[in-house]
Amino acid sequence: MPQKKCVRRDGLMTELYDESRRYMASYALFNQAVADHLRLHPTDVQCLNLLSLEPCPVTIGRVAELTGLTTGSATRLVDRLERAGYVTRERDAEDRRRVLVAAVPERMAELSAFWRRLNGAWGTMFDAYSDAEVALLIAHMRRTVELSAQQVERLRTGEIG
Repeated sequence: MPQKKCVRRDGLMTELYDESRRYMASYALFNQAVADHLRLHPTDVQCLNLLSLEPCPVTIGRVAELTGLTTGSATRLVDRLERAGYVTRERDAEDRRRVLVAAVPERMAELSAFWRRLNGAWGTMFDAYSDAEVALLIAHMRRTVELSAQQVERLRTGEIG
């Protein structure tokens, strides 16, 4: 009996890895389509997404942390977002040497409305799941975010060749 269970698990894991690759590719292509629609770079779209989750304006260093970019690349990203009207730079009231990146509320409201139009289809898809299944999906996503951050670090430090 254990042999049969092991074969079943191996098959499921192969299917999971294959579907994960399709899932990630479809998300990357979706993100590119969103970026093209908004006339932004895909990284810019994700930066705006992450900035919308921050409780207050952030430094370029924080933008770099959120996106995994160098501070130079994060500066160029913020330059693009500023030209597109999504963010402004402002001096920190408590430390005038620091410059903060602040989202432009009107542009973020436009972006939120755009996401709501897209999210309707996902909401309908998630309606088919029980509360327990949705909770499982949330737990999976949180663990995936954590593991992805660890894997990015391993790639950047050369631990994975």
